[in-house]
Amino acid sequence: QVQVVESGGGLVQAGGSLRLSCATSGSIFSINAMDWYRQAPGKQREAVAGITSGGTTTYADSVKGRFTISTDNAKNTVYLQMTSLKPEDTAVYYCRTQAQTTRWGPSFSYWGQGTQVTVSS
Repeated sequence: QVQVVESGGGLVQAGGSLRLSCATSGSIFSINAMDWYRQAPGKQREAVAGITSGGTTTYADSVKGRFTISTDNAKNTVYLQMTSLKPEDTAVYYCRTQAQTTRWGPSFSYWGQGTQVTVSS
């Protein structure tokens, strides 16, 4: 089994910062990529940032220059440093890990339970 657990959400004023963490554990052979998504009330889940095992990063246009994704590969942990937060960043943030549980098996997506980020104006 693979477990994905996010932490670090909370309430912050506009212009403030938060750092989210996401740790993946369990029967993992390799992690191919880790991503952050978010879902605001009444909206679809959207991709926020991603990082591959090779270190390639991608960001949604709405967060470029404000959010930074990084990893601690030894800990199978991905971080999302969020700065200059805006009320429209309010959402539940989800972590997705794309991992293989065996050397020759396929890569599957594993999701965390989400962490709430609320930005007050």
